[in-house]
Amino acid sequence: MRNRAKKTLQVALSLAIALTIFYYLYKDIHFEQVNTVLKETVFLWIIVSVLISIAGYFLRAWRWKLLIEASETKTISTLKAFWALMFGYLVNLLVPRAGELARCAALKKTDRMDMGRLLGTVILERSVDLIFMMVVVLLAFMLESEHFIKLFAELVSSETLLRFTQDYGLFLVISVLLVAACLFVLVRIFHQSRWIRKIRQFIRQFVSGLTAIAKVKTQGGFWLSSGIIWVIYYLMMYFLAQAMPSTASLEASSVLMVMVMGSIGMIAPVQGGIGTFHALVAFILLFYGIAEEQGKIFAMVVHASQMLTILLLGAAAMGVLLKYQTKVTL
Repeated sequence: MRNRAKKTLQVALSLAIALTIFYYLYKDIHFEQVNTVLKETVFLWIIVSVLISIAGYFLRAWRWKLLIEASETKTISTLKAFWALMFGYLVNLLVPRAGELARCAALKKTDRMDMGRLLGTVILERSVDLIFMMVVVLLAFMLESEHFIKLFAELVSSETLLRFTQDYGLFLVISVLLVAACLFVLVRIFHQSRWIRKIRQFIRQFVSGLTAIAKVKTQGGFWLSSGIIWVIYYLMMYFLAQAMPSTASLEASSVLMVMVMGSIGMIAPVQGGIGTFHALVAFILLFYGIAEEQGKIFAMVVHASQMLTILLLGAAAMGVLLKYQTKVTL
C-alpha cells in the first residue's frame, strides 16, 4: 500500500510539473490566435506526418522483434510487437518510463516470454537509439554550429559546471563507491536467499536480452532500420513545419535542429513530454526569427498530432492485446 501511494505521488508530481510548465507557456496565448493559425494550416501535411509516424512505429516494432527472437526461442509477429509497443507508448502518457515495462508485460502475458529477457531487449533498443541520437545531435551541430553555440551558451554556464565539479565531484564518487560496497556486502550475506536467487535468475535473463544484438540474424536490417527510424522522425517534423506558414520557410538543417530540441524535450521524465517538448521547440524557433506565439502554437500542433495518434493506436492496442491474452488462457 505504501509503495502504491509513493508511486501515485510521483506520477501526480510529474504531471503537476508538466501542467505547470504548459500553463506558464500558454497562459498568454488566446484561442483566437490558435484558431487563426489553424485556419492557415495545411492539414494534408499533418496527415502525411502522422502516416509516416505510424510507419516508423511499425519499423520500430520490426526491429524489436529481431531482438526478441535473438534472445528467445520463440518467434513473434511484427504486428503483435507493434501493438505491445503502442500499448507501451499509451502507458507512458500516464506514467513516465512505465511504458517500457508495460510493453514487456504485455508480451509476457500474450506469449509467455521471460520478462528479464524482454527488458534486456528494450534497454538494448534504447541504448542503440541513444547512439543514433548522439549522431543526429553531432550532425545538427555541424550544420547549425552557430546557433548551437549560442544555444549552449544560454543553457549551460561553463563556470557553473566547473564550480559544481570542484565542490561535489569527490562527494559523488565516494557516494557511488559506498553504495556499490553496501550492495556487494548485502548480496554476500543473503546470497542463498530465495529472493536473491530470483533476482540472479532475472539478471541472467536480462543479460541474455542485452546480448541479443550479437545474435540478430539480420544485422544489416537491424542497423539500417535504426537509422531510418531517425530519418522518419526528421520527416515527421519536416512535413509538420511545411504545414504552417510561420515555419514553412525553415531550412532543412533548421528543422533538424528543431527535431533535436524536441527529442530532448520528450526525454524529460514527464508524461508525454508535456511542457518540456513545447518549451524547447518554441525556444529554438526564436533563434530562427519565429515569433514566440507562433513557435508555441507550432509546438502545440506537433505534440497534439502525435499524442492523438498514440491515444488512438494505444486504445486499439489494449483491445487487441486483450484478445491475444484471451486466446492464450483458453
